[in-house]
Amino acid sequence: MIVETGTREAAPQETSEQTITRVLSSYELGNKLRMLRLRKKISLVDLGKHTGLSASMLSQLENGKLVPTLPTLARIAMVFDVGLDYFFADKRRRKLFSIVRAKERMRFPDRADNPTPNYYFEVLAFSAQEKGLQAYLAEFPVTNRETPEHYHEGAEFLFMLEGELAITFQHETHVLRRGDSVYFDSSEPHSYSARKPAKAIVITTPPRL
Repeated sequence: MIVETGTREAAPQETSEQTITRVLSSYELGNKLRMLRLRKKISLVDLGKHTGLSASMLSQLENGKLVPTLPTLARIAMVFDVGLDYFFADKRRRKLFSIVRAKERMRFPDRADNPTPNYYFEVLAFSAQEKGLQAYLAEFPVTNRETPEHYHEGAEFLFMLEGELAITFQHETHVLRRGDSVYFDSSEPHSYSARKPAKAIVITTPPRL
């Protein structure tokens, strides 16, 4: 175990573009492209003729100086007769271990078009692939309106970090406070309403097969 002591300055907040670039870079797309090209013994110039991309751009993609778009990857995949999954699959099959730093998370409203969101959420494990669950940090502001019900397949678990939150499930309302938790079948309509500004960890799982 590593214990950090002392004080340190807060790291600068990462922009959404920087986060997306960093996540895509972890797939080593450029290296996979280079390996494909060398295996097929195709020069950058010849690959450029097949894809309609310049040799300079392809070189920058291989060296990780540019992050390819999906249309660009699709063109390259067609030339080499591979699926897009080639670029995103981990051939080494490492055991899953994924850290998300606090500065890397982004905060979203429940709906992008909602001027007064019912809740805000941050995805806690967005960089992990093939997850068996989804984890969120949720914030519930106090509102003067009834929160609409929603539902989704699978199960849901909520652990209260602070505040006071009412959850309505099967026409019954239950009030949760700091330290309380609840687990339920999320395919049943349910809704949340903050009595006091609340914050919670929310975990959802896919349906059982």
